[in-house]
Amino acid sequence: MASEKIIKQKKSEVSELATKIKDAKAVILTDYRGINVTDVTDLRTKLRGSNTNYKVIKNNIIKRALKECNIEELDDVLVGPTAVIMNDEDYLDTAKIIYKYAKSNETYKIKGGIIDGKVMTAEEIITLAKLPSREDLLSMLAGALLGNISKVAVAIDQVRVKKEAEA
Repeated sequence: MASEKIIKQKKSEVSELATKIKDAKAVILTDYRGINVTDVTDLRTKLRGSNTNYKVIKNNIIKRALKECNIEELDDVLVGPTAVIMNDEDYLDTAKIIYKYAKSNETYKIKGGIIDGKVMTAEEIITLAKLPSREDLLSMLAGALLGNISKVAVAIDQVRVKKEAEA
């Protein structure tokens, strides 16, 4: 049987993880089997650039922390080795980095996660990761608006040319 010191340490670890999960905008659970240390280091470097934490945590601790957060929908994905990726600022960058990495490494799989407090399946996270970034969407909007404004300007100029020709 585990000593009281170890039990106390595990409880502390669970409550600390539960607090981080509650505060995070994105919590993505992944299966990291089949990737080497160099690949993990590369992934962690990319994630650090978007202010994201990557940590391998035992499934039992994750389950208990999720239970403490009243989230039980992810229990079935907590099989095999699990890495927990958390970001408390921008979930889209994190999802994009993880998706891009999983796409280039066949063995690395997204299991599921929590985005803005909503439990999501791997498919939902992948769909979210495929969306254009905020900056891309804004530039698309600006392009569409400028296109319409230029069409109006051309139409007004054509009316002017026609009026001048008639006069």
